[in-house]
Amino acid sequence: MSRISVRGFAVASATAVTTVGAVVGVAAGNEAPSVGNTEATAADATIADIPAGAQAQVQTASLTQQADDQSTQADAAALKSAQESARKAAAETAKSKKDAADEAKAKKDADARKKKELAASRSSSRDVGDLVGKSSYTIAETQAIARQMMAGDQFQCFSNIVDHESGWNYKATNAGSGAYGLVQALPGSKMSSAGSDWQTNPATQIKWGLNYMNDRYGSPCGAWSFWQANSWY
Repeated sequence: MSRISVRGFAVASATAVTTVGAVVGVAAGNEAPSVGNTEATAADATIADIPAGAQAQVQTASLTQQADDQSTQADAAALKSAQESARKAAAETAKSKKDAADEAKAKKDADARKKKELAASRSSSRDVGDLVGKSSYTIAETQAIARQMMAGDQFQCFSNIVDHESGWNYKATNAGSGAYGLVQALPGSKMSSAGSDWQTNPATQIKWGLNYMNDRYGSPCGAWSFWQANSWY
């Protein structure tokens, strides 16, 4: 048997060692050693120096201490694991709350935009409605209708074409070709697809002109780019 040091648990098991030492001493005809002497001796002893009958008790004390140490380590590991799990759970909860708040804000913003767009659309419809149905229209009125019927970034391109084609005269007629109206549709009767009042209503002419430019060139600005290169569209 190897000489394993028992210094670490000698004092912890001093009572057991003292008792054993006393029994051994009496059996051998010697005086029982004092408790202090026994503890000092046990502290520097090895397994081989302890009587065989006491070794089992000493080894048991050692195993108990080891078990206690392992239990303490296991408890510490379990506590650390629990703390880490709690931290992760808290982080996930916080993220979920943030995502929910962001989603709610995005929905609120989207609803606000829709309401604003709807209000603008209704306002535009009222503005156009106030201008249509008249017996005659000024250039400013006709341009106001056009502005309400298209995206703001497309109006200038549309206006450039109309400036060159008709000078914003919705009754303009090309005597040579028969082209008619703001956008000089050829023949003018093509605009009947946008409304039967195509000859007298600039809104109908604008609607047809927008559809034509969007279908053929993608947008009024696309049509204006083509016009600049060819002087027609």
